[in-house]
Amino acid sequence: MASTALPLSAAPDASRDLPYNARIANAIGYVAEHYQEQPSLEQMAGAANLSPFHFQRVFKRWAGVSPKRFLQYVTLAHAKRLLVEDASVLDAALDAGLSGPSRLHDLFVTCEAMTPGEFKALGYRLVIRWGVHDGPLGRVLLGVTERGICWLSFVTEDEAAAIDKFQREWQGATLVRDQTTTADYVRRGFELAERSREPLPLLLRGTNFQIKVWEALLRIPFGHLVSYQAIAEAVGQSRAVRAVGAAVGRNNISWLIPCHRVILSTGVIHNYRWGAAQKRKLLTLESALAKAVLVADAA
Repeated sequence: MASTALPLSAAPDASRDLPYNARIANAIGYVAEHYQEQPSLEQMAGAANLSPFHFQRVFKRWAGVSPKRFLQYVTLAHAKRLLVEDASVLDAALDAGLSGPSRLHDLFVTCEAMTPGEFKALGYRLVIRWGVHDGPLGRVLLGVTERGICWLSFVTEDEAAAIDKFQREWQGATLVRDQTTTADYVRRGFELAERSREPLPLLLRGTNFQIKVWEALLRIPFGHLVSYQAIAEAVGQSRAVRAVGAAVGRNNISWLIPCHRVILSTGVIHNYRWGAAQKRKLLTLESALAKAVLVADAA
């Protein structure tokens, strides 16, 4: 299908001041919305407010594949992905444990769980270091304790509002802004070109049911989708689909706990805590990178 040309000047003037990772995030979002139109290199570069030549090099450095190859992988993934396979995919992942074949982003994580009662008992003894950073998938707010990452949200709205939500969620803890410490966690958490070999510890705070749902999310293979029904069956509560949806929506650690991989049984990509557009961006990137691994392994 032919697409309407997107001139280089179409990107907002403010994007000229964005760092490269934020520009690439804009381009990935553009492809997620317009892949069916098969945008040209010039159009994708325009979304990043870069020249096509410069965009080609920067995109490959940040995303691990060329823009053209990325678009091809996205198109193939969306055309071939069948939701009916998801239940078996999840079952296999649950049997295999947390690690899988993908060398891109399987989560080598250690999880600690903290009930609401435990958090209340800890009170102000829990110190959370937090910061706001630009990443290849957009701007993020990350919080980390001595026991692991406790918060990772996409800043898809006013930054002050995102900070306020974080502070209200953890109002019983001591919050310390520490850009240096959190920058290293962001770098490791969003390693796209190759998987970090070091563990990324997570601190989960929720009810027993919520924690079971989040642990099931961690077992969904990179680049795959599952239904809410499949998650409900995986946690032994096949009739609790609505409760599973609520637990998925309460996930405070985006990307690393991949709640974006859960969609309706109809295949529709709908609600996401950080917006449906952000969800499509994440799934678009995962589909392309997962396809890249399969091609590389077959070569």
